[in-house]
Amino acid sequence: MLALGVGWLVGASLLWQTDVPDSLVLPEVDVPVPQDDLDRAERYETFMRWSFLSSQLVAVVVLLLYAWRGARFARESAAGRIGTGMLLGMLGLALVWLSQIPFQAAELWWQRRYGLWTTGYLDWFFENWVVLAAEFLFICLWLMITMALAAVFRRRWWLAATPVFVGLALLFGFVYPYLVINKRDPPADLERAAERYARQQGTDEIKLVVEEVSDFTDAPNAYATGLGPSRRIFLWDTLIDGRFDDDEVRMVLAHEIAHHSRSHLWKGIAWYALLSLPLLAAVGRLTRRRGGIYEPHAVPLALLALVVGGIALQPLSSAVGRELEAEADWIALETTRDPAAARGLFEAFTLEALQDPTPPAWAHQLFSSHPSVEERIAMAEAWRRLRDRP
Repeated sequence: MLALGVGWLVGASLLWQTDVPDSLVLPEVDVPVPQDDLDRAERYETFMRWSFLSSQLVAVVVLLLYAWRGARFARESAAGRIGTGMLLGMLGLALVWLSQIPFQAAELWWQRRYGLWTTGYLDWFFENWVVLAAEFLFICLWLMITMALAAVFRRRWWLAATPVFVGLALLFGFVYPYLVINKRDPPADLERAAERYARQQGTDEIKLVVEEVSDFTDAPNAYATGLGPSRRIFLWDTLIDGRFDDDEVRMVLAHEIAHHSRSHLWKGIAWYALLSLPLLAAVGRLTRRRGGIYEPHAVPLALLALVVGGIALQPLSSAVGRELEAEADWIALETTRDPAAARGLFEAFTLEALQDPTPPAWAHQLFSSHPSVEERIAMAEAWRRLRDRP
């Protein structure tokens, strides 16, 4: 176990390294957005933040009660050991899903009120059922794998389960780009810019795609996804609808290409492996009091351990995300050499995406997967000062 712990720390240390200079000091900056808009963004994110915290608390309470009383349902099942475990897993998941509906409905109402989402409540409810079905499949697969491995490895099943789940994450990361259906070809000038930026960043050409989302949201976004030949960059059509100028869109493009050129998707899988190891070990440890995950009546306790463990690891997961996003920002600045476009883009995030530029420190450390708007503007200013230095 000591060797495993040392290996974990070495792996985390290596993955933490980025191209952002260690000596970089972010200056104090102002976010030149009208006060009314700043207040609006703060009100929006404050509600969303507390709604999320409340929903997590309720989910934990529901699973605590289920872990306390749910095991008795195992005695009423004739589905076999793994089948019974799956049924208990789906029941627990359904209870959590029901507990989250009021919070999700309130968040949709809030997003509609602020003009970010236009999805109707009926469409939202239908999509929730689709999501629940996907989550049922996931929890059944998770339990089938863990309970089968526990039959062979007993207390050390989590050591065998981690590479299995990493393999599944790699498979999903590869196939995901092919699952997006509402898409079209990008403008030719952006395709040319993508080819040029990929060369500058020392990576092969990456396919650029526009994802059509404007029927249900006005929020701008873009993301990098895929592995190997499936590498893609998706720009939401809300990003290229005229609210952002060409330089700002190209800054986003350079940022997303950086995620590929700096192997952030692969690093994400590696971090998933590192975080899964202690999480699954904790599940194994906690469920021993009920015979381990091998036993169906340990499943409610396993669900509780998964959720609580995931919440406990969230600050580290968020910190990893901020490091990778900061590196992508830095590489985008090195690629475009346009800090003014970066500043304009990040300021627009407050206006168009209602991102609070200066969130409370506790919330930022716990939940933010990206640097704050203020931090991103400060990086653009730090880059400008560094390059302007004689």
